[in-house]
Amino acid sequence: MHSEKDLIDYSIQPMTSDDLEDVLKIERASFPNPWTKGQFESELRNPVSTSLTLKAEESGAEVLAAYVIYWVVHGEAHILNIAVNPLMRRRGMATVLLRESLKTMRRSLVYEVFLEVRKSNSAARDLYRKFGFVEAFVRRKYYGDEDAIVMKLEF
Repeated sequence: MHSEKDLIDYSIQPMTSDDLEDVLKIERASFPNPWTKGQFESELRNPVSTSLTLKAEESGAEVLAAYVIYWVVHGEAHILNIAVNPLMRRRGMATVLLRESLKTMRRSLVYEVFLEVRKSNSAARDLYRKFGFVEAFVRRKYYGDEDAIVMKLEF
């Protein structure tokens, strides 16, 4: 079992188009209905969207290990997508990325943060609860095959 303490050499950087092939590999391995390259490209152009990557040292090389995409609009933030390379999970990367994103949101005067998560994704739901998110309501069949739990955090 790894912990956040295992993450010694990492950096958080804005996502660029050069990152998209690695991002798409993580996306496809993480979600049954993955985003397309075009959807990621659209987020990179969207003025209300922030797309960040976490790059970590792995076997002597820097690898794109995780990413997050969120919108900030008029004091509200919406986390659209967060994922960690399946081979690098359980090392605290999602925790680091979420903590840094929430700090940035607070500095942007965000007062509420929303996200949707698959009902079956107990690991993600536990992570969000650790940060103070509460389950607000259910979106039935949001993912087509499964309900989404809408979670909310108030600062």
